[in-house]
Amino acid sequence: MYSFTYQKPASVPEAQACLERGGEAQLLAGGQSLTAAMKLRLSSPKALIDLAGIAELAGIRVAPDAVSIGAMTRHADVASSEALRATLPGLAQLAGGIADRMVRTMGTLGGSLANNDPAADYPAAALGLGATIVTNKRRIRADDFFLGMFETALDDKEIITEVVFPVPTRSAYAKFKHPASRYATVGVFVADFNGLVRVAVTGAALVVFRATELEQALSANFAPEAVAALRVDDSQLNSDLNADAAYRAHLITRMTMQAVDTALAGSAEA
Repeated sequence: MYSFTYQKPASVPEAQACLERGGEAQLLAGGQSLTAAMKLRLSSPKALIDLAGIAELAGIRVAPDAVSIGAMTRHADVASSEALRATLPGLAQLAGGIADRMVRTMGTLGGSLANNDPAADYPAAALGLGATIVTNKRRIRADDFFLGMFETALDDKEIITEVVFPVPTRSAYAKFKHPASRYATVGVFVADFNGLVRVAVTGAALVVFRATELEQALSANFAPEAVAALRVDDSQLNSDLNADAAYRAHLITRMTMQAVDTALAGSAEA
């Protein structure tokens, strides 16, 4: 490591004041990505502003039409929330499959979205559900939030406070995960809003995206066979040691079918 200052504010305004002082400060949420990047010298902030002491940033509020989750809510708390499982099971399911137990215990919703790793799970949920990312300054639609690889619409002095997820008729997440990291080689979140379907894909490209052809097919017929024969364009997909673009395109279709199956099974049980 190297020397840096550490601050632990007790409120959002206090955190904002710390940011305004400048000095190349960076916010610390769960720290699961940032601390690793600092050890490798990929990130070298002069100051860390730890948000863990701000109680108002954590918690889950469930209503019939929307779920509000504080930015500092841990993945494990999202996964284990009985109220969330009953109202928005696809999101709880996704959180329960993030990385390993240590990451789920320490990692946070806001930290994941702000980091915007191209293979992270939460961006698929936010985009698939049409969430609203609420900051200390404004409200940002998920469709406008994810700009590129590790790039979001947040400015340098902006703090995510909560995320509001609309409640769909049914939803589910399916992930073909890397066996070591459990990051998504391809992950697909499917949400059906009374016949209007959103499909968000993570892990396959440089940034999470919506698969419009799959959305159209599922809006007409919410069933796995509706997309079984669709071939996803692989021209903008990643090719690496884990999977080439053509295989990722194949996985997008297969993971979509799996997510639809899970969503249908969940709605049948309800």
